[in-house]
Amino acid sequence: MVAEIGNIAAVVLAAGRSTRMGANKLIADVGGKPMVRRVVEAALESAACPVLVVTGHQQAEVRIALTGLDVAFVHNPNYAQGLSTSLKAGIAAAPASVAGALVLLGDMPQIAPGHLNQLIAASRDRAGFVIVPVHAGKRGNPVLWPRAFFPAMLALEGDAGAKRLLTANADCVGEVDLGTDAIFLDVDTAEALARVRGK
Repeated sequence: MVAEIGNIAAVVLAAGRSTRMGANKLIADVGGKPMVRRVVEAALESAACPVLVVTGHQQAEVRIALTGLDVAFVHNPNYAQGLSTSLKAGIAAAPASVAGALVLLGDMPQIAPGHLNQLIAASRDRAGFVIVPVHAGKRGNPVLWPRAFFPAMLALEGDAGAKRLLTANADCVGEVDLGTDAIFLDVDTAEALARVRGK
């Protein structure tokens, strides 16, 4: 797995404890595949390279769910301390050659390779900008972060992602309307899982 200069890495966050679900949602079946496998396959089918998967809770089960896929695993031993620790683990593991990182959540199975490629294309047009997907006037995930933001991301703490960095750097944010609710659909509850399976 070789990252070329200027590539965008994909960082898939798959370390969480699924506390609201009561069981590990990442390995829950969605359309015949573990949910996290759907997310990782979308990343692998996109222009992102390499694909890094941050594990934590039940790392062995998550690895089994991704058997045979060309990914690099990054284990976060501090996953219980919150989302920021997994984000930092993934960013720290990104090769020095990449121009940025597309941060995906492991519980968003409706994100498609085409969505990721639109964000990557926008990052080429707007170098240095954080690229954020929007739909119907609302921002969602995944978010593409240029390398210049890596130091600030590595300084984050607590159970929050990098949303505060978007607020603090509003003049460096570029929005891309992907025209889909997929950017909002993270599966946090059994009810949400049932809805996704229904689709």
